[in-house]
Amino acid sequence: MQPLAVFSVNLVSDNLLLLASVLVFVAVLITKVGVKLGAPSLLLFLLLGMAVGREGLGLNFEDYEIAESIGHFAMTVILFTGGFETILHETKPVMKKGIMLSTVGICITVILTGFFIYFATGRIIADTGVSILACFLVAAVMSSTDSTSVFSVLNGKRLSLRSNLAPLLELESGSNDPVAYILTILMVKFMTEPSLQGLSTWVGALAGIIVVLIQILVGVAVGFGVGFGAKWLLSKIRLENNSLMGILVLSTGFFANGLASLLGGQGLLSIYIAAVIISNKADIPRKKEIAKFFDGITWIMQLAMFLILGLLARPSSMVQVALPAILTGLFLLFVARPASVFLTLAPFKGVKFKEKLFVSWVGLKGAGPILFALYPVVHEVQGAGDIFNVVFIVSLMSLILQGMSLTPVAKWLNLSYPEDPEVESFGMELPEEMGMLSDHIVTPDDLSAGKTLRELHLPHGIRVMMVKREGKFLVPHGSMELMEGDHLIIVMGESDD
Repeated sequence: MQPLAVFSVNLVSDNLLLLASVLVFVAVLITKVGVKLGAPSLLLFLLLGMAVGREGLGLNFEDYEIAESIGHFAMTVILFTGGFETILHETKPVMKKGIMLSTVGICITVILTGFFIYFATGRIIADTGVSILACFLVAAVMSSTDSTSVFSVLNGKRLSLRSNLAPLLELESGSNDPVAYILTILMVKFMTEPSLQGLSTWVGALAGIIVVLIQILVGVAVGFGVGFGAKWLLSKIRLENNSLMGILVLSTGFFANGLASLLGGQGLLSIYIAAVIISNKADIPRKKEIAKFFDGITWIMQLAMFLILGLLARPSSMVQVALPAILTGLFLLFVARPASVFLTLAPFKGVKFKEKLFVSWVGLKGAGPILFALYPVVHEVQGAGDIFNVVFIVSLMSLILQGMSLTPVAKWLNLSYPEDPEVESFGMELPEEMGMLSDHIVTPDDLSAGKTLRELHLPHGIRVMMVKREGKFLVPHGSMELMEGDHLIIVMGESDD
């Protein structure tokens, strides 16, 4: 199909903003469909990009370098927001497990999947003669639990998980994307640089291990350094404008990413660690409002990244690798990922079988692996087009099979709490030392002893601050008559009476 003239992409054309506005508008609307179907919004963004692409409506976009640059920038923002929303005291009990999953677990996944591709699925990468290195490259690209998908699905579905599973999954996905990216870059270098191709297997493996360790250690050091440096800096700076304060905080994350890359470390790991430290250690005024600011930017980044990756997809070119890609995806979902989780968590006592099973099922793929698959394309690795197609198919499978089933699986394994209604805070925020805000919807049982607020006989330390009724906000008083369905905003704290 020839691209329609109005859909020709030129970054300086007048059509760009028109096209972008229409795509964003439609993408936001289809999230409503996703909620009803139980499908992750990110999957719908990806499918929308495919639908309007060259083999759909005809929007022609083939600039892989720009796509990789946009995707990498989007991922830094997403990882920073994920780190900023990480609550350290909840993450500490699962810190060792998360780190083991994001390092040892990744290596096990790569080894198992790489050998499976080499021995079982045949010529996935036709132009390379199915070299073992090429097979491990495909495995490395697909090895990580995609942070974008995990953060989005867990928050979007409002899953309240037992046994500290949510912090474990968020920590793993936030820290294993950088590890997978390091392995991808390493494999590409071994395949493209003549000076490395002559190394023996053991020398090459040793060199690879050293490079990975250096990148991780430098990334961690820079993340901690910038994080605590930002803590000191933010204690000296106070900005009244929340958006400017948010931009200042985000800039420290970008600095961590750039500095780590400059020093030979992994920038994605640095920005995640820096964000965790800044959020949990720095004194940031109006932190919740800034977090909402980050959340809005993250949605824009996710939407743009998935749309662009969808635009790059060519379904017709995926047909020839569809069968081996599906087989590889099934092996990854049902063998390699569970094996890596069970083996990695085996030394940890107290982790139940069903918890390991659920962690295995949350090995979501998504934008991360597809983005990493662009790296071989940009660096002109032989068979890179087939690698991209294989990874794209596997990511689609993961988003459909795993992303759409997380809630039922969590309920089936009895690992999720009953879903609570979303707390309505009416835009108000209290300092933690003053207590916490909660929302309560008046039920018939509440009114059984009397209809006035005074007759509710609320416990000590609980005060009703405001009542919302039919869209109107009412100031409460003792003789106010309440109605079923009223929203009461309550502050809970210490009382001196």
